[in-house]
Amino acid sequence: MSSTLYSPYWRGVRDGLPFLLVIAPFSLLFGVVATEAGLNVFEALSFSIMVIAGASQFAAVQLLQDNAPTIIVILSALAVNLRMAMYSASLTAHLGAAPLWQRALIAYLTVDQSYALSVATYEKEPDWSLPQKVAYFFGSVTPICPFWYVFTVVGALIGNTIPPEYALDFALPITFIAMVAPMMRSVPHLLAACVAVTASLFLTGLPLNLGLMVSASLGMMAGAQAELWLERRGPGVQT
Repeated sequence: MSSTLYSPYWRGVRDGLPFLLVIAPFSLLFGVVATEAGLNVFEALSFSIMVIAGASQFAAVQLLQDNAPTIIVILSALAVNLRMAMYSASLTAHLGAAPLWQRALIAYLTVDQSYALSVATYEKEPDWSLPQKVAYFFGSVTPICPFWYVFTVVGALIGNTIPPEYALDFALPITFIAMVAPMMRSVPHLLAACVAVTASLFLTGLPLNLGLMVSASLGMMAGAQAELWLERRGPGVQT
């Protein structure tokens, strides 16, 4: 790795390291929940490797435990992961010209943390070349994805030996608060979040987590409509 790429890569590693504080308990908890749902260690690890999306993994496992129809499990997991499509569209402006093999790896490794770190850093470093941006992206996931796999296995192995008072489930909301809060800087973002949260509270009674899919869809629709409204009002409107 040349010196021009070495620095962005290690900057990405340093920026990603703090997320270990939530990645470790988050993936540990998934390993525990997966074994409680009847998966063995290999199946739990395969789940994390294939899906590599914590929130949708938890949603799918919970629905499997509730004996939900397969189609509902799949649709719920996809609904939770709809944000990945928006992440990809946003990253394309920065990484879309990378070689195919790099884009394939980037697509696989695009998680909440790598997206949030990369987009924020690219805005601060507008003069970075494509190789530097790619190097930073891969650096940001270096301390995240491998430990997601490792702690999934640890959680699956130790299972129910973790005392409930440790409350490992704190990692899920804290992770998303840490990533989403700094991005709430415009009217569409705030409106989408408010609509989704409000709808999810009113729709908690729907069976099979369908309230999650509906509220996520409503939030995205509200945000998109706000964007269109602001565009029609013209560039002078404050966002």
